[in-house]
Formats: sequence, structure tokens, C-alpha cells
Amino acid sequence: MDLLLILTYGAFCVFIFKVFKIPLNKWTVPTAVLGGVVLIASLLLIMNYNHPYSRFGREYFVTIPITPAVRGLVISVDVLPNTPVKEGDVLFRIDPTPFQAVVDRKKAALIAAKQDVPQLGATWEAAKANVARATADRDRTKSAYSRYEQGHRKGGANSPFTDLELDNRRQMYLSSEAQLTAAQADELKARLAYESNVDGVNTQVVALEADLASAMYDLEHTIVRAPADGMVTQMALRPGTMAVPMPLRPVMTFIPDEERYFAGAFWQNSILRLKVGDEAEVVLDAAPGQVFSGKVAKILPAMAEGEIQTNGTLLSATQLYQSGRVIVIIDIDDDAIRKQFPAGVQGQVAVYSEHFHHISVMRKVLLRMKGWLNYLFFDGH
Repeated sequence: MDLLLILTYGAFCVFIFKVFKIPLNKWTVPTAVLGGVVLIASLLLIMNYNHPYSRFGREYFVTIPITPAVRGLVISVDVLPNTPVKEGDVLFRIDPTPFQAVVDRKKAALIAAKQDVPQLGATWEAAKANVARATADRDRTKSAYSRYEQGHRKGGANSPFTDLELDNRRQMYLSSEAQLTAAQADELKARLAYESNVDGVNTQVVALEADLASAMYDLEHTIVRAPADGMVTQMALRPGTMAVPMPLRPVMTFIPDEERYFAGAFWQNSILRLKVGDEAEVVLDAAPGQVFSGKVAKILPAMAEGEIQTNGTLLSATQLYQSGRVIVIIDIDDDAIRKQFPAGVQGQVAVYSEHFHHISVMRKVLLRMKGWLNYLFFDGH
């Protein structure tokens, strides 16, 4: 843009010298050159300070890496590249056979567990009956032992019960007491198994229901669907590919149909005058002669050149040599860029502050001249 201004001034001087037939001598030429230096330098300082320009501008957009939730063999690719799709449309399918087998196995285990619940109740009832029987046996043997023990004590030497008979009755009583203890333990075990519930549902059933839900989740995700409205581009996925759920190895890239951002990289001293809401204009390398108007939407509060993260590497002094630029987000007034051009087009951007607003006309002219040059120089830089 500086070169454009110099060439314009040069053409103006040639025109003046030719029209007014001013002679070229040691007074006129130095005067024109010195006047040009002062004029152009003053204009550049005023424009760069109040109406900054950046030749580094680009439209940015967000992409979604599509990574399958399960590992499997791709059997079909249903989406066409560069074709709009709706949220929920099928992108590709993974062979569901092994996942369906897991679901069937979990369903069978769940049905068996549900059938086991009544059996646990029956087992508990049987255990309670065993406790009642053991209690009755214990009471009977205890009564017999007490009768033998009292008769032996009262009869003394004339007792009708011998010591051996008394000892046998005592052992029978202790055996029935032990059987009662064992029956009570079995009853407690059966009761705990039957009453082991989560919100009124048997814990084994709950665990198998969770396993089944996990298996059905895996089966459902053998069909990979579009996360939003948008499209897939540069797609290389083909049937027969082994899809692996690795975050760093997506199988395709999805571009959601949402707002894009045009960003310009300005010198750091340009933010002295920049503020949100300032008028802005953008020219694209892909659209020679067209100017897109907008406003400053945001001045990003951080620059990547100053970023540090916790790691085991010391900060190198060479990183301090990088000057960096301030990134400014431009909100284009209409949707023309998005409709007419591919995402990620580059261009140049100028911002016009409220200070020395009459000088902004020159910046606008120079920006349009820069846009016209894109007819010849498609690189734009």
C-alpha cells in the first residue's frame, strides 16, 4: 500500500510537470521529491495510526473431527463429500455383528437374573423354614436334656439315668444348637441376597441392565451420524477401513454450517486507536475489485507468542524475539463471503477509527486499488 501511494504521487507529479510545463532543474525536482517525502510520510503516519491496515487477513471456520466411538470395520460410507447434510444424517456404518452379539448375550443374562429373583425369595422362605425346624429340634433336645439332668441330680445314686445317657442327651442338645446356628446363618445369607436392591431392583439385575445399556450404546454408535448441519470435505474414508476410536486419528472432517470469522493481524501499536464497533472493510484475493464492509467485533485479549504452559522445557530467549501481531475479528455485514467463496479465503482488511475521519477516504481508495491489483497478482502479497 505504501508503494501504491508513492506511485500515485509520482504520477501526479509527472502530470503537473507535463501540463504546466515546469522545467526540470535543481530546484523543481528536489522540491517535488522533498514535498513527496513530507506529504507521503505524514499521510502514512496519520493513516497507520488512525486507520490501520493489515495485509494478513483470513476467514476462519470451526471443524469437527469425526472419530467413531467404537472400533470396527467400515461396511458403508453413506455421505457424499462436499454435499450438505442435516444433523442426524448417516455418515458411515461400522459392522454391527460383534456388537449385536454382545447385546444378545447381555439380554439373555438379564432375563436369567430377573428369573433368579423369585428363586432368591423361595430360597429365603426355605431358609426360614429350616430355622423354624432347627429351633424346634433345639427346643426338643434341650427339654429332654433338662429332664435327664434334673432326674439324675434328684435321684443321686438311685437315679434311673446313667451318666452316659445324660452325656448323650447333652451332646444331642449341643448338636441341635449348632444346627440352629447354621440354619440362622443360611437364613441371613438368603435374606441379604433377596433384599440386596437398588431403588427396589435387585443389584444383580441393576448391574446387568447397566451392562446391557453399555452394549446397546456401542451398537447404536456403529452408525455414525452428522453432529450438526454441514458437510464433509476431502473425504478419504472407504468401506473396508478399520475405524479406531483414537482422538488424534479422525476418519473424516466435518464442517458445521455455522458462523465464520474473518480475522486480521495488525501491528501491536494499531490497537491504540482500535475499538469494538469501528468501521472496517475487507478485500479478498479471490474477489478482485469487490469490497466487503463490516465492523470490528472483537480484539482478542491474548497473543500466542506470549503463551507458556507447564512442562519440563525451559523458556528459550529466541521466543522473546518474536514480535507477534494483534488479532482483530471482523464481523462482515452480509453473508456474501460465505455464499460465494470457499471457507478460509484470504484478503486484506482496513479499520477506520473516528479520528481524522476525512483521511479515511484515502485509505479506502488505496484499499480499493489494492483490490484491483488482484486481477493481476492473485497472491495479493
